[in-house]
Formats: sequence, C-alpha cells, structure tokens
Amino acid sequence: MVGVRRSLVMVVVAAVLAPLALSGCGDNKKSGAASAAWVGNGASASAAPDASQGASQGPITESANVPIELTVTPAAGKKDVPTSAEIGFQVSGGKVTTVALKDAAGKDVSGALREDGSTWVPAKTLKAKTTYAASVTATTDSGLSKTATTTFTTMGAPGKKTGTGLYLFDGNTYGVAMPVVVEFSPGIKKADRAAVEKRMFVTTTPAQPGVWSWTSSGTQAYYRAKEYWQTGTTLKVRIAVGGVPTGGGRYGDRDRAATAKIGRDLEMKVDNATKKMTVTQDGKVVRTALVSLGRKSKPSVSGAMVVMDKLAETVFDTTDTDGAAGYKTKIQYAQRITWSGQYVHSAPWSVGSQGRTNVSHGCVNVSPSNARWLFDNTLIGDPVTVTGTGSKLAYGDGWTAWNVSWSEFVKGSALPVPDSLK
Repeated sequence: MVGVRRSLVMVVVAAVLAPLALSGCGDNKKSGAASAAWVGNGASASAAPDASQGASQGPITESANVPIELTVTPAAGKKDVPTSAEIGFQVSGGKVTTVALKDAAGKDVSGALREDGSTWVPAKTLKAKTTYAASVTATTDSGLSKTATTTFTTMGAPGKKTGTGLYLFDGNTYGVAMPVVVEFSPGIKKADRAAVEKRMFVTTTPAQPGVWSWTSSGTQAYYRAKEYWQTGTTLKVRIAVGGVPTGGGRYGDRDRAATAKIGRDLEMKVDNATKKMTVTQDGKVVRTALVSLGRKSKPSVSGAMVVMDKLAETVFDTTDTDGAAGYKTKIQYAQRITWSGQYVHSAPWSVGSQGRTNVSHGCVNVSPSNARWLFDNTLIGDPVTVTGTGSKLAYGDGWTAWNVSWSEFVKGSALPVPDSLK
C-alpha cells in the first residue's frame, strides 16, 4: 500500500527524461455495481526489481574517462525475471537522462520513471518467457554521457495467482467520499504488503496527496486524501500488480487501471435521536427525510459509510443465514452501505414508524418518495454518516476508509508516510 501518492513520470522511450508528475436487513453478499468491479483469478503478471538480480555495466558513449559510474538491473543474462520487472540503476557523477527498453522483436516498450527517480516502470506488464534489452544513459552537467545496457528474460506464467479487483470504473463519476478500493484474494500478509503497495499508483488532478491503508486481513486496501475529494477531481489509478510476488509463491493476476471523475458534494447524515436524514449538496440542505433504523435486536451501525451499490429493485433474502427466522422480500431503491447487509431503501411498510420508532432489521428505512429521490440524486461514493445508534461500524464492513481519524488511517500504510502527510 502506498504510504504516499505514488505517481510515475511519463517519458518517451529513448527520449530525454523530464520529471513530470506522474447479517443486516439485506443480504450479506457483494452484488451489483460494486461486485461487478471484481474480476477473479485471471492471468497476467508484475513485480519489483530484486536486489539479487545484480547489475550490468554496459558500454560508454564517450571515453573511458567519463566521470560517471552507472550500473543497471536486472543483471545481464538474468532469467526467470518477474514480468513486472522495473529497470533499476545506480548512478554517480551524473543523472539518468534516457531509459529505453525493447522486446525480442526490437519494439520499443513505453514506460515511466518513478517520481523519486529510483527506477523506470514499464507501462504494462511484460510478456512471459520473453527476452528484453534495456539501455540507460546518464549525463554530466558538462554534457558527457555514459550508457549501460542489459538483457534479461522473463519467467513463465506462474502456477499460483492472487486475484485482484479495482472498485473504480473507467469514465464513471463518483461521490466525494469515494476511496480507491483494491481487493485481493487471498489477502496479502503484512510482510508482503509493502512490495505490493509500491506498485499501486494514484494521481489526482488537482493534486490532493493521499495514503494507502490496509484492512487487517489484507483483503482490501483503501486510498484517500485527508479530506473528501474536491468536486471536479480526476482520479487516475494504475494498480500495477500483475506478476508482482504477493507471498506464498503467488503472483498478482493482472494490472488494472481506471480514470474517473468526482462529482458534486452530496452528503447524507442520519441522526438516530431525531430519526431524520439531512441531505446537503455543496453545503446547502436540499432534502430531509424521516427514517426508521434498526430495532434493538438488529441495530443499525453508527459510522462514516459510503454508497457502494445502487439497485432499483432487488430481493433481500436472509433465509440462508437466519433460517426460519429469516425473510425474503422485494425491495426498491436500495443503496448498499455495508457488506454485512445494511442499506438505505424504500420501506412503505414502516412509513408510520419513520421519524418515531426503529423497526428495521438494521437498514435505513425511508418512504417510497424519499427513497426514489435519493436514488435519482446519489452517486456511488457519496458519504452516509449515521450517529447515535450505540452500535459501531466495524472497519472493513464496507468502504470504511472515512470511519477512522486521519492519524489512525495512515498507520495502515505498509510504506513509510512522509511527515507532511501525518
């Protein structure tokens, strides 16, 4: 998980490098728009360069007296290199100005320099069982240069993979509380998270530095800034974990990427004391709705949640978990806010209790007209905050990135977090 915004400096291959910014009331199953983002164990690959790969000293473009020391990784002739390999280099007496990578057919491979200039990252996972040739040129202030080259061969398709999912769709518009959510199956153990997080890149326009934070199980990682995203923000995400060693002999199944927008600032706040929801847009109250929350035996949770899924019509079926005590009911205008099955939804049967008494199985019940208005006006990623129920939201039960303080959130990063972001 990235302890700070990890971006890539995009460069034209073989060109000069210029550092640019590179059991509730519903079911407890993942469904709809959220689960549709999940893609199971596919095939592909990516990984971070290993120090054990050694270094290759190539020819120089000037005389042997050029005052530059330059080594490149992976080492010359290295085999079984992960398909996520980055071109690494150690340089003194100058700075790297050109990186070029070609495949076995001599075709240029595009890529980007990390923001800190430490390595060059291919724009896509490399092909399996393929030989690549890389060259890196460093130049002094006076214009002298030295070039080091290397060739290496990537590994074959791994036998075991870690499935991945990115809950962000290319071209979609989301609410201001939409975290970047990445899912792993099986979960990533603590010892392996840093290497994986280092390959998860987020760029925000306008810039809003953020941090990655992992759930305790390692099955999800969230990326957010200190405050909600600014309206109009563009999120550009690349989860470049294809082929990255993820522990236990597994490798990430594939790279994933999306570019999405953040829309208007619409927030829903539910107060159990008043049994009322207040909806604001850009700071102004635009709707109020009476609610009925979870009864004493099935309490609603209090916490900062996010709309994860929207279903115009669905069926809540709890018979598989509650047996004879369960129920199967058609529901309209359902908006999921937890994995455990709590929703905001239309409940015509509880209109008489809304604003007065809690009678639901944990969901936020609203009238049909209010439910329809909410459904028509909300986005995935809009924040829903519930207070006063006495039952706390569990971290990871939904997209809970906002349910902890910023100081607590950054503790979940697997990489060091700069003091400026703590």
